Amino acid sequence: MPAWDPQQYARYSGERSRPFLELIARIDHAEPASVVDLGCGNGELTAILAGRWPRAEIVGIDSSPDMLAKAPTRPGLEFALGDIAEWRADRPIDVIVSNAALQWVSGHLDLLPGFIDALTAGGIFAFQVPGNFGMPSHTILAELRQSPRWRDKLGGDAVLAGSREPAEYLARLAGLGCSVDAWETTYLHVLPGEDAVLEWVKGSALRPVFDRLDAAESAEFLEQYGAALRAVYPKREYGTVFPFRRIFAVARKTG
Repeated sequence: MPAWDPQQYARYSGERSRPFLELIARIDHAEPASVVDLGCGNGELTAILAGRWPRAEIVGIDSSPDMLAKAPTRPGLEFALGDIAEWRADRPIDVIVSNAALQWVSGHLDLLPGFIDALTAGGIFAFQVPGNFGMPSHTILAELRQSPRWRDKLGGDAVLAGSREPAEYLARLAGLGCSVDAWETTYLHVLPGEDAVLEWVKGSALRPVFDRLDAAESAEFLEQYGAALRAVYPKREYGTVFPFRRIFAVARKTG
């Protein structure tokens, strides 16, 4: 997974947290004893889980030391450095949550059996991933990375995010013996400020780009990418409208 800038990622924290809140609202578990948040970032949203289930032992896992350095400290809340793809539960877990993280794991569908196996009987695995990889914000980025100017540095094995369709997640989880609630929502975020979509993407999809370019190259890339984004996402008097599709699934282990 790419390196993260906690401050940039938090710039649109209200918009980024809304899918998480809607995801956990669909988790029907009254009193879990153990909760794991995979890809917890700075732990701000993990703390919401502690507020909902104050008696639970809640652990947030993330691969970014910079993000974890910002994590809150409170009773019943623990954070650990770890890779989602390598995570293994040391005991049965009642609720596993993953918010906007699985898309960074290549072949994450293959991880689903392990997540379900880690649950207690009646336990719940709930996740949310972006479903906007076919939108201009991402297709323009992909085209620019493959352009003659950038493909040597950015067109090869650089980290690329990706997700599947809701029906595929539903089918996989149902095949693992779960009852599944899967859905999608397209948010119309109205973002303030200049180059708002560019500023959003700086905190997410652009992280692998920054990892491979020096400061001068990054500035040049941002100038080209920003100009293309402004043409597609024009600023209005009320802000810049940024459609963002999200895919959700809540699976209860029935076996």
